[in-house]
Amino acid sequence: MKRLLLRSGKSPFDVVPVEEAIHRDVIGTNSGNLIFSDAAHKILTTPETEVVSNGMRTDVSAAGRISEEYDAFVIPLANAFRPSFEPSLQRLTRLISKLKIPVVILGVGAQAGVTYDPARLKAMEPTVRAFCAAVLERSASIGVRGEFTEQYLTGLGFKDVEVIGCPSMFLHGDKLPVEKKAPALTAESRIAVNGSHTAMRGGGLHRIVDRAHARYPHLRYIGQNIQDARQLHWRDVDSAAGRITEMPTHPDHPMYREGKARVYMDPATWIEDLRGFDYSFGSRIHGNIAALLAGTPATVLAFDSRTLELCRYFEIPHQRLDQTPPDTDPAELYEKADFGPLTGNHRERFDRFVAFLDKNGLPNTFSHGDGGEAFEKKMRSLSFPPGVQPWNDTDLASLSTRFGWLQQRITELDTHNAQLKRELAKNRAGAKALVHAARPVPSVYRRARRAMGGRLRRALGSGQ
Repeated sequence: MKRLLLRSGKSPFDVVPVEEAIHRDVIGTNSGNLIFSDAAHKILTTPETEVVSNGMRTDVSAAGRISEEYDAFVIPLANAFRPSFEPSLQRLTRLISKLKIPVVILGVGAQAGVTYDPARLKAMEPTVRAFCAAVLERSASIGVRGEFTEQYLTGLGFKDVEVIGCPSMFLHGDKLPVEKKAPALTAESRIAVNGSHTAMRGGGLHRIVDRAHARYPHLRYIGQNIQDARQLHWRDVDSAAGRITEMPTHPDHPMYREGKARVYMDPATWIEDLRGFDYSFGSRIHGNIAALLAGTPATVLAFDSRTLELCRYFEIPHQRLDQTPPDTDPAELYEKADFGPLTGNHRERFDRFVAFLDKNGLPNTFSHGDGGEAFEKKMRSLSFPPGVQPWNDTDLASLSTRFGWLQQRITELDTHNAQLKRELAKNRAGAKALVHAARPVPSVYRRARRAMGGRLRRALGSGQ
């Protein structure tokens, strides 16, 4: 059996309670990460291939063990070529450089503005070069998200670069049925909206959301950041991002108070809930991909290159956020959205993705397995927590769950603290013994003088 190690926050089959998921940050700061890692897990699982999730932490010292236990290391990435991710990219490069097995990159992206100007990436070019060189020593090509990243890496001199998009879009293989459920949106339509903190505050998306909130009673905001989840579940605003009151996940926002915000810690519940919506829009690429995977129409308001290049490649209905007026009505976006190119050309893009996998020696469930049926059957047998909701109630069950978890954590920390104290006391005693043992041993003469010196002086003194 072939064993693949997959970089992902958690296995799709791990059912983690909300409190624990938030505490451990299983989404890797952004729940969109789990959509493409879960898709990769499903796609790469075949009767002859086992996929194992390794978490998001990069342990360079584990290179030897990984090379011994696995046949390949598969790394789905998002906007990894960005300054804030550079230290993580450097650690990943050090790990890859020590591996003796194939390493395959599924859909990495470079992040710049919507004009595709790579100037902000200039300083980190040595890091990107080292990463790509290490990967290409262990794979046939690098899979990138879209045209901008392809141009960027080609400009750095790399030739084995292929545009494959993001594995999330191939969760259902070559099938992607998306169609409008109604000819137009009405006040009764169920609409999902999403947006990053930067797009909300810096891009003015909050104005569009506020107007939509006033027009559509069934509007729901779906956040993705770990801070969004902390705000909803714990009302935690103790961070720079947490203090942005324009976000519907902030306790002072009317959508929070009305219970119209969610964060999903599992793609399964996220996609399932979106099946009941009529439309989705916003700046989050995977927030809208989740809707498309549910068969729900979606429009992306592109705010940077990472969203724009994916929209262009997959022909997802989109427009630039900076060209979207603040009084835009979702009904206008819905009316303009054409899903024909998205669904009509999906098979061609899927075939290109499969060809990339084949070139890099990775079988897939759609060509070499059951099309993901066993995967989906196992997922249906599991019961995942619902989306994280605003903490507006004070009912006993809600309080018991939260404070029960806190009490458990306090007990665990107390136990750990007591153990540390015991170890510290033991180490101190050991250090004291070492210090004592390290003292110079007095010579025989010195010991004799110390013991007999007084007596000799007295004897000599009495004889004078």
